[in-house]
Amino acid sequence: MANPHFVLFYVENPTASANFYRKLIEREPVDASPTFVMFALREGLMLGLWARAGVSPPDHAPAGGGDLSFPADDYAEVDATHARWKGLGVSILQPPTDMDFGRTFVALDPDGHRLRVFSPARA
Repeated sequence: MANPHFVLFYVENPTASANFYRKLIEREPVDASPTFVMFALREGLMLGLWARAGVSPPDHAPAGGGDLSFPADDYAEVDATHARWKGLGVSILQPPTDMDFGRTFVALDPDGHRLRVFSPARA
C-alpha cells in the first residue's frame, strides 16, 4: 500500500489535455475515453486525466497546489526541454533558474497544473 504510482489530474477536457501531454512527453496514451485518458510514464508511474465534471466526489480543490516533476540528466537537458516546450507553445511560469537544489523551470498545463523540470545541483 505504500507504493503510490498514479497521479490524477482533474481537467476540463481530457481530449485536449491528452493532446497537450502527447506532444509534451512524446508518447501515446495507454487508455482513452471521452472522460478519461491515461499515460504510462517512466518506471511505472501513471498519469490520469479525468474530466472534472465527472469526478466523484466532486472536485473542490483548485489546481496548482503541487508540481508534477520531470527529472533531467543535467542542466543542458533542462534548458533543451525548456526550449522544446516553449516552441510547442507551453505556458512557462518560471524560466530556467538555478536554485539551491539545482536547475529548474516550471510550466503550466492547460488546466493550470504545475510541471517542473529539474536537474539536481552539481557537486
